[in-house]
Amino acid sequence: MTILPEQCRAARAILGLSQDQLAEASKVAKATIANFELGKRMPYERTLQDIREALEAAGAVFLENGVHREGGPGVRLAKK
Repeated sequence: MTILPEQCRAARAILGLSQDQLAEASKVAKATIANFELGKRMPYERTLQDIREALEAAGAVFLENGVHREGGPGVRLAKK
């Protein structure tokens, strides 16, 4: 599943990660993350996967459209 820019921003916010920290964890350039979150460019699928995996490793869970509730895609914290 591809993540959306809004999910990336939300995941970083609930995890308390900066773009610099996500860039380091995902091995993706900060400029790529910033441009993605602003909707200026869509990274390659492999890059999105690296971002998603870094956020999931930090404790984010990505929800697909309509999962667990009505509504669009989302993000939440993993259970401890």
